[in-house]
Amino acid sequence: MTKRHYSSPVREKAAAEKRERTLAAAAEVLASGDLTAFSLDAVAQRAGVTRLTVYNQFGSRSGLLEAVFDDRAMRGGLGRIASAMAMADAQAALRRIIEIFCEFWESNRALGPLHAAISLDPEFAAALEQRNERRRRLLTTLVTRLAGEAPLARRRDAVDMMFVMTGQPAYASLRKGRSTVEACRLITHGCEAALRAL
Repeated sequence: MTKRHYSSPVREKAAAEKRERTLAAAAEVLASGDLTAFSLDAVAQRAGVTRLTVYNQFGSRSGLLEAVFDDRAMRGGLGRIASAMAMADAQAALRRIIEIFCEFWESNRALGPLHAAISLDPEFAAALEQRNERRRRLLTTLVTRLAGEAPLARRRDAVDMMFVMTGQPAYASLRKGRSTVEACRLITHGCEAALRAL
């Protein structure tokens, strides 16, 4: 006899609402900049759910952290990266990628204190490092498209420079006293200069 799977739209909607509340609460805890306050208990209390609910949905503190990062990425428009990478003109793709990251950092300004606090929390540092490596791979692909004939060491140098320039700390520094557009323009010029050096 086959087992019947019971599905309740009401139950699924309630679970989805709890998940959204939990992600919002987790983002608020992270926005405080105090990584020591980021725990399943603290997030559950802020979300008005039980710790068991948070655990069942995310599995662990690192699972919750990953889910928050995924949620911020989606809300911040990083999903547009795929269409930018599909552009035939690699130079235009690079400009679009820089623009997407500038808009992302602008829409997630609470991430700044967290980047500064990574030395305090190895779990957070590891999760952030994984995200940053995705950006590095993306830039490596673009540099290969733009300057695949250049020596590997020089391409790696260009990727490293572009990686630094498209990161949150560089954006935050350049954004002081400038608009998002102006900061983005400076980052674009810097990345293009790194490419010209090849």
